[in-house]
Amino acid sequence: MREIDGTSDGSGPPVAERVVDLRLATAYGDFLAVGYRDGNGTDEQMALVYGDVTGEGALVRLHSECLTGDSFGSRHCDCGGQLSAALSTIVREGRGILVYLRGHEGRGIGLLAKLQAMKLQAEGLDTVEANLALGLPADARDYQVAAEILHDLGVRSVRLMSNNPLKREALQRHGVKVTEEVPLLITPQEENIFYLRTKRERLGHHLPHLEGGVGGTGTGDTTAEPAGGTEPGGEGSTP
Repeated sequence: MREIDGTSDGSGPPVAERVVDLRLATAYGDFLAVGYRDGNGTDEQMALVYGDVTGEGALVRLHSECLTGDSFGSRHCDCGGQLSAALSTIVREGRGILVYLRGHEGRGIGLLAKLQAMKLQAEGLDTVEANLALGLPADARDYQVAAEILHDLGVRSVRLMSNNPLKREALQRHGVKVTEEVPLLITPQEENIFYLRTKRERLGHHLPHLEGGVGGTGTGDTTAEPAGGTEPGGEGSTP
């Protein structure tokens, strides 16, 4: 694996080591699932690849692990909706990558701490205040492993599906050119409107659709299609 941004002198383990790749049929389409062992020795990562993504301009989503949203459909956040919408959009596009980043739960504080923070939010704190009240960073995520995975997949530049400018900055810092930021806007719900406004006002996320309030879509809104709602299309390609 190549070194990124001078962070390794070659004596340590790679940031991400490719372990396995296989075809994975999903409700959205057939992807190539590529599994990586994280160089920190604690996390295992996966990229879902659709079509030929080598070279320039691949549509990419860096998706932070969120058990409550991704698996259980929690309405406290927009994570599950973003995951579904990103996969649907990649299939419609015909080529792209979703990098699923484990170890990013609760913006990097872990599952139990995230649940504790959610309890504090129910008591009136916002998501940033809750993390800080626990003595934890507002956002502890690192995207070096994501950049390493993209390099390994032969990606030179990306169209990044994200509302978070820090993701763009992190990828570019680690040697991945971002040619475009593609909004991924999910219709706000009563349960998450305060959380989304906090992301906009405290964390700098681009969320212009919130002006419409609960249930407002706004211009450019991207919503998840029902499972099986997209045409499976072709197979993902081996990078």
